Amino acid sequence: MLKPCRLPAPVRERSKVVAFTSLGAALYAVGAYATSYVQSPWGMGQFRPAVIVPSVFAVLFGPLVGGLSAALGTLVADSLKHMTLYIPSLVAAVPSNFAAFYLLGKLLEGRFRWPRFIASSLLALAVGNGACAALYVLYKAAVGAIPAQLAPGLAVGLTVWWFSTMLPFQLLAVPPILKALARALPQLVPEDVRRECAEGVTPRRELALALSLTGALAASVALLAASSQQAASFFVGGLPTAARDVVKSLIVAMFSVTAAALLAAGAFVALRKRG
Repeated sequence: MLKPCRLPAPVRERSKVVAFTSLGAALYAVGAYATSYVQSPWGMGQFRPAVIVPSVFAVLFGPLVGGLSAALGTLVADSLKHMTLYIPSLVAAVPSNFAAFYLLGKLLEGRFRWPRFIASSLLALAVGNGACAALYVLYKAAVGAIPAQLAPGLAVGLTVWWFSTMLPFQLLAVPPILKALARALPQLVPEDVRRECAEGVTPRRELALALSLTGALAASVALLAASSQQAASFFVGGLPTAARDVVKSLIVAMFSVTAAALLAAGAFVALRKRG
């Protein structure tokens, strides 16, 4: 009787990386594309709650799967939207997505705790969004797609926009997803993650503080753009005169709404009863 052929461990590990990277990239591409037409006040930079997908994959399957699934997924989503290989995505979104979710997975690998998850999420999103904004703006300025005067304000604005709109999904949606997977599919969840999902308590103070401070950051952008001509010029300088007031109004409105949502979420987390 023939014995079943068992693949060597390195081959099985590579196969697992390929399989879960492909699945994560596909899910991220679908989620990112679904909201790709909701854009920042500048008409560049997308609303992307789908960051929860590579975050979950980075926690479950490690930094390489998290980084690769994010890089491939964002490239597919951006290229589908533009109906061609989208070079700005290749230049900016691909490396920054890889860096952000590789970093997240590396920081949490074998050391998963809820306080560490919150801190790692803050760092990974700040690094990824800052890098993406800088690379995107540099590319756009280099090819003459935006005026040089707009570049600093756009880079700062996009960083804050992406960070403040991604963070609530990261901190509020990923934990219940991980807990549900730990119960339903424990064989897929690393031991330290299973243990923390079963026994650990999400720290309300740290969570509320992260949401509230990010809300204050978004509110400060809205307030500065509304009340200071110099600040408004920083964010819209170089745009055609007819577009400046429109973009300024969008900055005030969209950052105000984002700030209100974050502050409300932070207050809810801080005040709700345990249990």
